[in-house]
Amino acid sequence: MKKSVFAVSALALCVSANLIHAGQQGHASVEDEVIAEQRAALTARAAGAGSGPQSPRDINESAGNNHRIFGTAPDRRSMNLCNIHLHENAEHRGGEFTTFAGNGDGHGYGTGFRYDGKLTDAELAPVASSVGSSEHGDLVAGDTVEIHFVHSSANVMPGATLAACVTEAISNPQLRVETFVAILVNDKAAVSLTQMAEVQQVDGFYQAPNLPENLGTPVSYAGSTTGPSYNEAPSPFQVTWNVRPKVVKLDINSVSAWLAGNPFKENHAHGVRNLVINPDLLSAIN
Repeated sequence: MKKSVFAVSALALCVSANLIHAGQQGHASVEDEVIAEQRAALTARAAGAGSGPQSPRDINESAGNNHRIFGTAPDRRSMNLCNIHLHENAEHRGGEFTTFAGNGDGHGYGTGFRYDGKLTDAELAPVASSVGSSEHGDLVAGDTVEIHFVHSSANVMPGATLAACVTEAISNPQLRVETFVAILVNDKAAVSLTQMAEVQQVDGFYQAPNLPENLGTPVSYAGSTTGPSYNEAPSPFQVTWNVRPKVVKLDINSVSAWLAGNPFKENHAHGVRNLVINPDLLSAIN
């Protein structure tokens, strides 16, 4: 869905586009009761199933009462990168991304968390063409995204969706997600997603060797897969998470180029799962 913004100056255009995209994405926002009902349904179904710890979470909060234990996945350098995808707005909360985008449409769009900082007028300047357009909207400079680099202990190749992370030989591999929250800027000198997401084979494993190393100490915890399909039901997958607390500025032009052609068949940003806040559904962060 293409969004129209009426403004009387270039500055107003930038600011308006930033507010619309970083906030509601053009979707009507559901009432708090809808989100509360979704969380209640998740709690009820998880309790009955004895589910393991869930994601996403507030990485500033370490408490958690879920005692389902699974082994920490190996270092990513000893695993195969199997999938890369991104979500519009951060699914996790914490670090430099604590600004709530609102309840959204109840299906994962228009919600999540945004970068807390400020951008220059130049960084917010609109780009000439639509980026990642889908029925849920598109991306503009000023949007926050959360990028997931999914790694598997199985003998797999990079591909589309979580299905690329499993094989007939190993249907329950260990999974690790290296997580980066980015703010999109119209600046070709900023970090390039095409470079950041470049895949190479290193010591026999598929890797993304150009991941930023200057975004603070990652918060590591035991959780699950995410996405709005799990708003009312627990994810059954066990995932070791590494979430960086600082935000990387990402050139929106490179995002457009990456979405136009990548081995993961990604062409738009996905919705986000409700933040998991029930301590019984969270692991303790050590």
